[in-house]
Formats: sequence, C-alpha cells, structure tokens
Amino acid sequence: MKKLKTILPKKSGRNASGKVTVRHQGGRQKRFLREIDFKRDKRDIWGRVEEIVYDPNRNAYIALIIYVDGERRYILAPAGLKEDQKIIASESAPLEMGCALPLAKIPVGSQVHNIEIRPGKGGQIVRGAGAAAVIHGKEEKYVLVKLPSSEIRRFKPEVYATLGQVGNAEARTERIDKAGRKRRMGIRPTVRGTAQHPGSHPHGGGEGRSGVGMKYPKTVYGKPAVGKTRKKRKYSDKLIVKRRKPGKHA
Repeated sequence: MKKLKTILPKKSGRNASGKVTVRHQGGRQKRFLREIDFKRDKRDIWGRVEEIVYDPNRNAYIALIIYVDGERRYILAPAGLKEDQKIIASESAPLEMGCALPLAKIPVGSQVHNIEIRPGKGGQIVRGAGAAAVIHGKEEKYVLVKLPSSEIRRFKPEVYATLGQVGNAEARTERIDKAGRKRRMGIRPTVRGTAQHPGSHPHGGGEGRSGVGMKYPKTVYGKPAVGKTRKKRKYSDKLIVKRRKPGKHA
C-alpha cells in the first residue's frame, strides 16, 4: 500500500518562516498519512473490503477496498462493515452499508455519513467516529438532512453520501490515561496564563495567587479573549432549516 501512504511531516504549529502560529504542538511519533477516498468517484465499479485498519490521523477506522480492476483505495469504515463485503458508488447502488449514492436516491430515514456540500468536491461533513446524519425529508430542489448536531440543513439532491454510521463509536469514551500518551500524540502541555511569569503572558506575575486583572481576559498575544469574535451570519445560513441544539453555537 505504498502508493496510498506518505510520511506526514510535522510542522509543530509553525508557519513558513518557522514562527509558532499554533501553540501546544510538537514532539509526536512519526505517522503515515493514508490517502482517503472521500470523493467516492470510482463509479459503477464493485469493490471488496480487503481489511479494516487503524488510522493514526483520525478516530474512525478505515477500510481498504480492492476494486475489480485491481485498484485499491481507503474509505471510512462504517459500523458493521466486514471483510470480503462488497460495496459500490453508483446512482443505482443497492441500499447497503458502505455504498455511496446521491441523496436523491436515498430513502427518508436512512443514516448517512461522508456527505458532500458541493457536488463532486468530496465528503466534507459527518466523518468522525460514531457520526451519522439522517435523511429528514425531500423538497422540490433540496434534500433535508438532520446532522449529528440536530441541525437540519438543505443539500442539493445530486451530492453523494455514504450509507451507514461511521464506525468506532466508542472512541469518544476512550481515556488518554497519562501525559506521556498525549505527548506522543503531538500535544504539548497547556499552562494557565495566571501561572506564568509576566513576560510570557498578560495574566502572569503578581505576588501569591492572582486573578486575571487588567479589566478583561486576554490571549497570550494581548488580544481581548471575551466578546464576539466571529461574524454573526454564515454564507450557508440560507440553507439551514433548523439550528443546532440549544447551547451549541457556530
């Protein structure tokens, strides 16, 4: 599978000039990046699940598919997918787990994942372990999909999605257990600003235990860390039928 795997370079949160732009990164174990077929653009060709494998770059398992023409590709492994099971991406694909179809061809109430936002761009949402969206209804020009956040959103009927729920749903209950494993994952410690000295954080310094001070919390760069930091409206607001759960904000 050498063609499907490449060494994943570790930049440790640094930009092109070597400056740290994302903190708390560095020092992880070497990883290979598996090329995942999110597009499912090998259409009307049957494939067989050769094996289910672990991917260090995501919390879901992936499946190695060998197609009848001999090509191999990785896809996200749905829950319950077994070795030697056959799958296909096609407008006329059977309604079976792991098969990819346009949303217009999938019945209401079905679970799907790896959903495209724009036709042909490849699946962009509902890709995490245990995630699944549900076909909620169909309109004249759109298909309504209920996402894992309970948001109901319109999608074009020609976009592709994969049937089933993403596997390894128990990933969210996994315990890291020790700091050493976190370091091997490439995650460095996060230290409170008030515990640092004043030269490294605006909250630092002071005799004894001291609060944030200086009127309002700040980032390590001295920028305000309170209030609204994002634009209120999103480009895709017009496609949202119902907002996500109360307490979960964009």
